[in-house]
Amino acid sequence: MIKIQKGDKRLIRAWAFYDWANSAYALVISSAIFPIFFEKVTNRNGNDTLHFLGMSFKNTELYSYALALSFLIVAFLSPLLSSIADYSGNKKKFMQFYTYLGAFSTMMLFFFKGPDTVWLGITFSVLASIGFWGSLVFYNAFLPEIAEYDQQDKVSAMGFAYGYIGSVLLMIFNLTMILHPEWYGIKDGTLPARISFLSVGIWWIVFSQYTFYVLPDNVYNVKPPKRKGYLFKGYAELKTVFRQLLHYPSLKRFLAAFFLYSLAAQTIFYVAGLFGSKELQLDSGKLIATILVIQLVGIVGALGFSRISKIIGNIRALQVILLIWVGITISAYMLDKNNPNVEMQFYILGGFVGLVMGSIQALSRSSYSKMLPGDTHKHATFFSFYDFAEKIAIVLGTFSFGVLEALTGSMKSAVLMMSIIFLAAMLILATIKDKNIANR
Repeated sequence: MIKIQKGDKRLIRAWAFYDWANSAYALVISSAIFPIFFEKVTNRNGNDTLHFLGMSFKNTELYSYALALSFLIVAFLSPLLSSIADYSGNKKKFMQFYTYLGAFSTMMLFFFKGPDTVWLGITFSVLASIGFWGSLVFYNAFLPEIAEYDQQDKVSAMGFAYGYIGSVLLMIFNLTMILHPEWYGIKDGTLPARISFLSVGIWWIVFSQYTFYVLPDNVYNVKPPKRKGYLFKGYAELKTVFRQLLHYPSLKRFLAAFFLYSLAAQTIFYVAGLFGSKELQLDSGKLIATILVIQLVGIVGALGFSRISKIIGNIRALQVILLIWVGITISAYMLDKNNPNVEMQFYILGGFVGLVMGSIQALSRSSYSKMLPGDTHKHATFFSFYDFAEKIAIVLGTFSFGVLEALTGSMKSAVLMMSIIFLAAMLILATIKDKNIANR
């Protein structure tokens, strides 16, 4: 670690570089290659039923439940661990722990080959998800400590832009292996995808080292007592911050809106590949290409809306983004696999998803950061509530998606439901004024 002053470009660059390191997981494992790989290798001659823990599930249903479990674990662990990190002043160490858990679990997915090893695929996909999302709690909490107030929208967007660029570079390499295994002398049909899982873990570990070297530790020189009891002290810290949060009405309403639109947006992002594969029966290579389009357009969205927010304000910019999401969900519901133009329509929708996915994530993070009390140093604990809202939202979203598919036999009804949730979030945001963004 080296000491650099808050707001310095080198410090901001090093922080944003963690997005470069970990976003390969978000692209390859969460959205593009692994979900499609999981669906394909667990489907034997049209039989998509899997037996796991003595029960039978549809393959995509089981995958949805596994994701929901990982988010549930993170949601309940992160507030307590974050409060301990704030109390002890060592949130960088917690961030490192989650990073290595996620990266090594991702590498273990190399050994998942099909129904016979489904326990391995489920176990390590859950652990990798816990590692990824757990590390982000502490990563996000560094934002108000490395960037000045008026820098935070731009810096948050910069992080997502770095992430999109880095993940696309690795994805292009992985995609060449999957589409042209003969270029690499590969004959095993599952090996290219499994090598891509291995490469993500290595990429994540290697590039995160720059962030860990530069990021400050214990910025506020917290000196906890030598006696142990971090668990109870962490719990007390959590209660203190929760009571403090209740005194900020705009912050509470923002978290409520964030909960709703995260439920809808993140669920759509996670099931997009499965939706295209199963509902529209699109080719795997074309689905991955669509997700690449989402990443590339996401760069424009994240940076573009950070500038738009300067003109119309953070809250109004978020409402515009949500309106676009409503249009996306209604259009997705109307897609017909028998339409000869369905492939092109899916590409276009993918472009719009990219435009609003990066922007809604970047702008949400910076808006929340700017709304935090100016006199607090308990950023990890405050961001754990933000993370809790997001993870519980994803749990409900992915779980309900699995349930609705099981009940209706189709994903379309769940997609349409998301448009109603986006509208509800817009109504809540309408009660927040942009002048309330700063509680300082």
